[in-house]
Amino acid sequence: MHNRTRIALLAAASAIAVAGCTTMQSGPAGMSFFVTSVNPGKGGDLGGLEGADRHCQSLAQAAGAGARKWRAYLSTQAPALNSPEFVNARDRIGKGPWQNAKGDVIARDVDDLHSANNRITKETALDERGRLVNGRTETPNKHDMLTGSRPDGTAFGGGPAGGSRLPDMTCGNWTKGTAEGSAMTGHHDRAGPIGAPWATSWNSGHPTVGCSMDRIRPTGGDGLFYCFAAD
Repeated sequence: MHNRTRIALLAAASAIAVAGCTTMQSGPAGMSFFVTSVNPGKGGDLGGLEGADRHCQSLAQAAGAGARKWRAYLSTQAPALNSPEFVNARDRIGKGPWQNAKGDVIARDVDDLHSANNRITKETALDERGRLVNGRTETPNKHDMLTGSRPDGTAFGGGPAGGSRLPDMTCGNWTKGTAEGSAMTGHHDRAGPIGAPWATSWNSGHPTVGCSMDRIRPTGGDGLFYCFAAD
């Protein structure tokens, strides 16, 4: 075999090997991001972060992706403004990359996820079964995703859950399912009534007007949230 032919064949084999290492699986085995298809049943009362994580894990398990460690993209507030007892959503979800059930990569890492380059849209923010989630122009509108977070994925200052006078942005750290309180939401379809950054934000658009399902729905949501594989 001529040297030129041998070199060409080796190069082709190397290219195939690299492609095989970098290609991500689609379907349940490769899924590392989804939108919950349903709320656990109590509006903003998700059973705290642990309950929200269990909901993510349960939905992933039912979809065939339960072998991974799933975490809800949710922040919690501290009991006081200067207290360190808060949790940032961005710190809970692993390092990435993350992809939906169809293999579409939505972000390479945490910084990419919280940049203008992330690929979260109505077409990519699928539920655990790979199905589209209703957006702003559909009935019922389900585009409000519970996050309790600021645009960079960090928590707000302490809220009423801990006795502070600052606004509640997490439905009492995800333990409140009553008409009182509120939670920050983002739009999975990146759509709003105007083109302002908050209106098209995937994770920090506007708060709900309460924490019960009846008070979450009027602004365009169904108590859904994002789940990420943290491993």
